[in-house]
Amino acid sequence: MNQYFLLIACLQLWSLITPVNPASTWGPLFFIFAVSATKEAWDDYNRYISDKQANEKEVWIVKNGTRKHIQAQDIRVGNIVWIRENEEVPCDLVLIGTSDSQGICHVETAALDGEIDLKTRVIPLTCVGLDSEQLHKIKGVIECPNPDKDIRRLDANIRLFPPFIDNDICPLTISNTLLQSCYLRNTEWACGVAVYTGNETKLGMSRGVPEPKLTAMDAMIDKLTGAIFLFQIAVVVVLGSAGNVWKDTEARKQWYVKYDDDEPWYQILVIPLRFELLCSIMIPISIKVSLDFVKSLYAKFIDWDEEMYDHETDTPAHAANTAISEDLGQVEYILTDKTGTLTENKMIFRRCCIGGTFYGNESGDALRDVELLNAVANNSPHVIKFLTVMTLCNTVIPIKSSSGAILYKAQSQDEDALVNAASNLHMVLVNKNGNTAEIHFNRRVVQYEILDILEFTSDRKRMSVVVLDCESGKIFLLSKGADEAIIPCAYSGQRIKTFVDAVDKYAQLGLRTLCLGWRELESEEYLEWSRSFKEANSALIDREWKVDEVCQKLEHSLEILGVSAIEDRLQAGVPETIEILRQSGINFWMLTGDKQSTAIQIALLCNLISSEPKGQLLYINGRTVDEVARSLERVLLTMRITTSEPKELAFVVDGWALEIILSRYNEAFTELAVLSKTAICCRVTPSQKAQLVKLLKSCDYRTLAIGDGGNDVRMIQQADIGVGISGREGLQAARAADYSIGKFRFLKRLILVHGRYSYNRTAFLSQYSFYKSFFSFLSGIAGTSLFNSVSLMAYNVFYTSIPVLTTVLDKDLSEKTVMQNPEILLYCQAGSSFTFVQFLAIWGNFIAFYIINFFISSIPSAGMYTIMFRLCRQPTYWVTLLLISGVGMGPVLALKYFRYTYRPSAINILQKAERSRGPMYTLVNLESQLRSDMENTNISISTPPVKNKNSVYEPLLSDSPISSRRSLVSSSFDIFQPAQSRTTSSFPRNIKAN
Repeated sequence: MNQYFLLIACLQLWSLITPVNPASTWGPLFFIFAVSATKEAWDDYNRYISDKQANEKEVWIVKNGTRKHIQAQDIRVGNIVWIRENEEVPCDLVLIGTSDSQGICHVETAALDGEIDLKTRVIPLTCVGLDSEQLHKIKGVIECPNPDKDIRRLDANIRLFPPFIDNDICPLTISNTLLQSCYLRNTEWACGVAVYTGNETKLGMSRGVPEPKLTAMDAMIDKLTGAIFLFQIAVVVVLGSAGNVWKDTEARKQWYVKYDDDEPWYQILVIPLRFELLCSIMIPISIKVSLDFVKSLYAKFIDWDEEMYDHETDTPAHAANTAISEDLGQVEYILTDKTGTLTENKMIFRRCCIGGTFYGNESGDALRDVELLNAVANNSPHVIKFLTVMTLCNTVIPIKSSSGAILYKAQSQDEDALVNAASNLHMVLVNKNGNTAEIHFNRRVVQYEILDILEFTSDRKRMSVVVLDCESGKIFLLSKGADEAIIPCAYSGQRIKTFVDAVDKYAQLGLRTLCLGWRELESEEYLEWSRSFKEANSALIDREWKVDEVCQKLEHSLEILGVSAIEDRLQAGVPETIEILRQSGINFWMLTGDKQSTAIQIALLCNLISSEPKGQLLYINGRTVDEVARSLERVLLTMRITTSEPKELAFVVDGWALEIILSRYNEAFTELAVLSKTAICCRVTPSQKAQLVKLLKSCDYRTLAIGDGGNDVRMIQQADIGVGISGREGLQAARAADYSIGKFRFLKRLILVHGRYSYNRTAFLSQYSFYKSFFSFLSGIAGTSLFNSVSLMAYNVFYTSIPVLTTVLDKDLSEKTVMQNPEILLYCQAGSSFTFVQFLAIWGNFIAFYIINFFISSIPSAGMYTIMFRLCRQPTYWVTLLLISGVGMGPVLALKYFRYTYRPSAINILQKAERSRGPMYTLVNLESQLRSDMENTNISISTPPVKNKNSVYEPLLSDSPISSRRSLVSSSFDIFQPAQSRTTSSFPRNIKAN
């Protein structure tokens, strides 16, 4: 659109063709560019000030054996940088020394990844034992890959020169680094070698401007602009040709028209180009400024909404993207994470199965189970092993408070729950310094040396540690992870049925499960494996793949010790929110990394799926291509057959099958996605979440993705609308999102109130902006203007823009009514209200029009001298004004009156209820009452048609700005009936199409 206005402005500089003063276009154009440029300049200035403060911050470096102050912007690769406690890390450093005797330090990475828990960083083994004097003189080589943005990986090596140590290569990982923007905590000082600086740091590489999101309204405006431009071309061709004919036939006969006999070759283009300039007002130049202005206000309304303020976490709602508010009222699919989004992410250890014995089944709390407490007191071998794995197989950091109490800092809530549970059972992790862990158990002190950590990955789905029992000298492998990752590693002959049953039983209760195992290692086996592990960790190419391969060689023949079950409660208001949004015609998909049975139980509890007989759940499972293909085909067939049945169908698929489907059967899965309004995707990876969003977008559905963790960022950024929850997993999702809220329940208000109002207001403003620009132009087909330049400019920018901007306050229904009747989101019909500000703006502009033009008409040089005085003395002017208003507005108002009185829509019914100031009915009760009153007068009520999964919803209201909106819902779903209360006592019938 901006290119079009620039073209018109350039044409007006040609004095031969311009019928008006160029200021009529250049003025508004400069104003638009000035507003945009000022906004961008202000943002750039703020970034400049922020960058300047960061660049000029003083830091300590070692140079020529002494420490000195320099500015952060002067740090060079290879400099040794010293950081003190609570200071920000200025660049990416390889840690080589700390004030701690064990060579560890703690960092806060919230500014980098949004995770608020402290993380441990350790110096490389080759730097252990170096004192501060040696650190001033240290020399060596660090081999590192090219800069990248992966904040969780670093595949590098370090080699120190003699006399500090020989030339042995020591591998470096992310646990040996301090990344830019982290803060040093609970450590007096730390120093490291700068490996990446400036824009080459991990943070600098990950920075980038996200792609702008185009709303449905913006796309419609662009298409309409193109259509109007094509219409202009047709008008220009017709009128330009007619003008040239008239010029050569009739114009030369007129005494007041003079044309040169020797005309240049381009004279034939003059009249068509004049008409192009006159027709340019069809595309309103004010629409961009108007839309940007009102959209900014919509975003502020969200920021100011006190009903979306989370008092528990002191978190207000925030709109980071001011351009897509109206799309909130057009959402068709919501893709949601589970843990921390639907649930609280407050993990509580509830039950466990150890050595085949179930604990906590009676009381619902294993920590109070007398049988388990007695087993701990009696030093039961299985229980002791189980608690040892819970205590050591993690990344938890114990910190002693000033009162002497031990607090745990964990990178995941699951680990925090496990370590605290073990502590309550008298196995307390007291200290973890470097590679040494100290445990107090039943008044005994036990020390372990942590030899190696086999880190958790989304592919392996487990974590292991190799420890040395300092008392016995034995080496053990401790493992914990998903059942599908641990149970297959059991030693041959172990009976695992009890543990499989425990996993299923706990999952059906909605509990998160982890399987724990261990194995004693022979010294020779460990030493041989350790060499391979060190080589894999030293690889600069494919390090992650090589490390995983080596880990698998050790993680086998495990003794499965038991299963832990952790409760993650639903957030308050989640079932009600999902129920209301489903009534409004929105479809839900739950994407989670949890196991299938756990996800299904949570889906039942939060009203995402229904139990039998109302609901039916279809399974897509399989490990091979053929199995998945057959399963998918059967589910598709079932969906097609039962489309017309009054039953809510949903399907569930796991990550393994989903990987095969997305790579081989994308078209069939797309059909399934259209047929089903509810889906549960389990064991999915972050990339698969983004792929599912992309798949739904490819079907032209408006998608909203909501999550709270770093693994949800890709999904959030891929969706048309991204919503982040400022949860316990940090702020990474909230920072990457278009909107951030404190709790899932606020999504209901965000969509139904802010989304619906924003869409209605933007739709009205867009239609008005185009409608007001069509007026007749007739001047003997000579390409001259009936109005002067000031009037033309003021018409678009002033007279007809200010009144409509007050639509930001327009409400066709009250917020209370909207929340009580979510079905009306399907209408999204703009219109039926006036505020005092709107009334004042409309009539104030009408009066201002005459005052301003009378003033201009009194100025001889203004080009309108005496025009208004003469015009207003003529009765035909006032008669014409009344006729134009009557012809233009009469049919529209009459049609609206007829519909409102004799064929009221659902919105009209609710408007009548509000204006009557009687008791507020729900839509279904009010409709029934009005229908009975109107039957005697043969008056019908227009309601949306009943929909099924294969139908496309089309409102009966032809003037609805959302007439093309699609919303696929169940055939049994009556949008005027409140959904039946959902129960979770019965489990849905499972159709396993294997």
